[in-house]
Amino acid sequence: MKRLDSLVFLILVLQLLVVVCVSQNYDFFYFVQQWPGSYCDTSNGCCYPTTTGKPATNFSIHGLWPNYNDASYPSNCDSNYPFDPSQISDLVSSLQISWPSLSCPSSDDTSFWSHEWDKHGTCSESVLNEHGYFAAALNLKGQVNLLQILKSTGIQPDGGFYNVNSITQAIAGAVGYTPGIDCNKDTSGNSQLYQIYLCVDTSGANFIECPILPSTKCSSSIEFPSF
Repeated sequence: MKRLDSLVFLILVLQLLVVVCVSQNYDFFYFVQQWPGSYCDTSNGCCYPTTTGKPATNFSIHGLWPNYNDASYPSNCDSNYPFDPSQISDLVSSLQISWPSLSCPSSDDTSFWSHEWDKHGTCSESVLNEHGYFAAALNLKGQVNLLQILKSTGIQPDGGFYNVNSITQAIAGAVGYTPGIDCNKDTSGNSQLYQIYLCVDTSGANFIECPILPSTKCSSSIEFPSF
């Protein structure tokens, strides 16, 4: 009887370890927003969604990406949970505003959301199901108005050039955490503000200081193009 009790206890411990390992399959999230003016002002150009047309002049969500503290990241973790549009039907109108696709050819955004869920979302499925994943990203965007933060410090999407450290400090001062700044190049080869990374805890709910910031391709002075 004693031997049986020990065996049952061992099985319970192993099951608990499996649950812990699954729930901790990543260390944090990158919450990434992109500036549409910079996405479009490249040699590849952009296309607006077929259903909604040109997005608002605002930062839009690129993704909510599970990451490890060593800068690597999991991807395409579970094909058993493919993207299902019916799971987020109540979020579509908000996603069309906050998470539009700018890739060509034009789409109804669904392919973009499907890609983000399949590649990144499935890696957090033990914590956030499909609806929870997209709702978490929308909630995070609602907490931080990047465009308003930058405008309040005189940094405008007017085609002017701004010091990248000033952009970093403006966001850190408002949010309380240091962001990662990513740049791309416009059609003239100028470095321009493209993406802003903020880090989020494993629940997908709370901003945190980044364990590691993404590598940057920015010059010291970068363009903030209009859109």
